[in-house]
Amino acid sequence: MTTLRAFTCDDLFRFNNINLDPLTETYGIPFYLQYLAHWPEYFIVAEAPGGELMGYSAAALMLFMFTVMGKAEGSVAREEWHGHVTALSVAPEFRRLGLAAKLMDLLEEISEKKGGFFVDLFVRVSNQVAVNMYKQLGYSVYRTVLEYYSASSGEPDEDAYDMRKALSRDTEKKSVIPLPHPVRPEDIE
Repeated sequence: MTTLRAFTCDDLFRFNNINLDPLTETYGIPFYLQYLAHWPEYFIVAEAPGGELMGYSAAALMLFMFTVMGKAEGSVAREEWHGHVTALSVAPEFRRLGLAAKLMDLLEEISEKKGGFFVDLFVRVSNQVAVNMYKQLGYSVYRTVLEYYSASSGEPDEDAYDMRKALSRDTEKKSVIPLPHPVRPEDIE
């Protein structure tokens, strides 16, 4: 049975099997510690019965080869207060078990409780598996961010989709009305 629990500092030494995926953005330890200190409720892990990490999410980090990591940000006055998925990753051997959907549900639930208008995330345009998964979870492309992801080995930088899902507070679904033109990373608030 998979256990969803709060991410701990010790988990930083246990999630390499999740982070080594080429489509997973990785960060330095101070970055993860900042999320853990500021948004612990959004840092959740999925752990297998044997204690192996399956995944994590930042904005809800899941461990045991699956993780989600996120935060709350934006302005309430401008109806931009929202949950942001910083990272969602599932170890290859635990994919297609519904863990990503469970982590996203948890992150959305936390964002609802915090009074968010929407949840957003950034995903590589080329990562069609992830784009399709997010669409199945109710997310839509809000805008394209040009050259958001830095490339390596002389390749051009890659564009990202800013995908969003409106929460119950956004009764008119204003937060998900697509922008008609792409933006640059420096134009993102």
